[in-house]
Amino acid sequence: MAEVKLHGFWYSPFSWRVVWTLKLKGIPYDYTEEDRFNKSPQLLQYNPVHKKTPVLVHAGKPICESMIIVEYIDEIWSQNPLLPADPYGRALARFWAKYADDMFSAVAALFLSSTGEEREKAIEKIWEHLRVVEDHCFGDEKKFFGGDTINIVDIALGSVANFVLVEEDIFEVKVLEAEKFPRLISWFNNFRDVPVIAENLPDPEKVVACLKSLREKSTASS
Repeated sequence: MAEVKLHGFWYSPFSWRVVWTLKLKGIPYDYTEEDRFNKSPQLLQYNPVHKKTPVLVHAGKPICESMIIVEYIDEIWSQNPLLPADPYGRALARFWAKYADDMFSAVAALFLSSTGEEREKAIEKIWEHLRVVEDHCFGDEKKFFGGDTINIVDIALGSVANFVLVEEDIFEVKVLEAEKFPRLISWFNNFRDVPVIAENLPDPEKVVACLKSLREKSTASS
């Protein structure tokens, strides 16, 4: 097997996606923790365009952007497939994975909010996205998006939902309300109960403390 390396931030939801995928596939890899404020020369060499994590290096070749990396891993290693076999199923899964990615603008707006009004607007925007997911992704009592096993949509959406939980602790608000999103909450509980996911979730208290510090630094410099 060719050597696999991952450059990431431990608190990044985008890095979580790649870690979960590698673990679900049972792929051994070397991990390099990057410093957001002092990125390694290797990272800048591997991703000279965006200069950000995650970056997967396979056989000396870098692959960037979390969902592209997830799909690459799924194509190279066939065990525990994350994409459906049929073309329509793959197209549908890619659509909803992209929709999960699009949610991050609202999630980021909440993280960067500095006033109560900004916070309320950001939460309402997140709710708009979550209502769509609630209504269209988890009907028919499915355990996961694709049925009984985790697929690419669960990976994409799971990183979003877990980061929203972090924001709830930072701002002492409730976003993922069970009354509003019962199917979504049921799915998320199923997702987090999968041993590979549970064992590779970052410590929430450490993530909250880290991101609070980053917010304070950002506020102080603005």
